[in-house]
This record gives sequence, C-alpha cells and structure tokens, in this order.
Amino acid sequence: MNKRELTPKEEKFAQLVASGKTQADAYRGSYNAGSMLDATIASKASIVMAKGHVRARVDELRRPIVTKAQMTLETHLEDLLELRRLAVQDGKYSAAVSAEIARGKAAGLIVDKSEIDHHGSIEMNHTIEFVKPKNGEG
Repeated sequence: MNKRELTPKEEKFAQLVASGKTQADAYRGSYNAGSMLDATIASKASIVMAKGHVRARVDELRRPIVTKAQMTLETHLEDLLELRRLAVQDGKYSAAVSAEIARGKAAGLIVDKSEIDHHGSIEMNHTIEFVKPKNGEG
C-alpha cells in the first residue's frame, strides 16, 4: 500500500475529525470499538491521528473550512471599518472608537484582560493590552 493512501477506516476517521468530532468519537465511528473502554478508545484514536498521512488528510479536509473562516474574519473587519467610518461621518466619535476597538480585538491586536485573585474573586477592572504584530511592524 502506498504510504500516503488511507485505509477506508482511516479515511472515515479523518472525515469525522475534520467535521468537528473528537478523535475518540471519530474512532468510535470508524472502527469496531463497541466493547472498548473509553481510555482505550482515546489511546487508539490518538495513535491513528498521530499517523502522518492521517494528519495530512485531516489538514487537507479542514483547509477550505479555515479559508472560509478567514474570509469571514476579513468581512467582519471590513464591516467594523465601515461602521467606524459612518460613525465619524455622523460625528459619533464614541461609536467610532468602539468600532475601532472591536476591530482590534477581532484581529487579535487588542486583548481584553481581567484578573482573578488567589481567593477566587474576579477583578472587574478590565485593561486593554495592545499586542505587537508578529511581523515586527507597528
């Protein structure tokens, strides 16, 4: 068998994982796991997923989903930019700032943080941390 060729069970496993199933559920749906313990299923599922050709197939199946999600983020950022532009045009600067902060958060450039102390209390003061872009710009 060609190293890159998946067995029918591996293909079904990859399809299920790519569709959002857990590895254990994908294993149950692809292999005869009826009498196995959950820990055994989890272990065997991990072994299947660790095979390079299976991982590559899952990545291949997920690629269009990831691309679509990225386009959705791009559209979301463009919509927020348009909302900011309209708010500035109408003199609603508070709304414009809110739209710009939302764009930064959605893009991962602004991280909203809150703190929990060692007693389990949540500190309600939120701080905004600006994250330096990975490409070194900014």
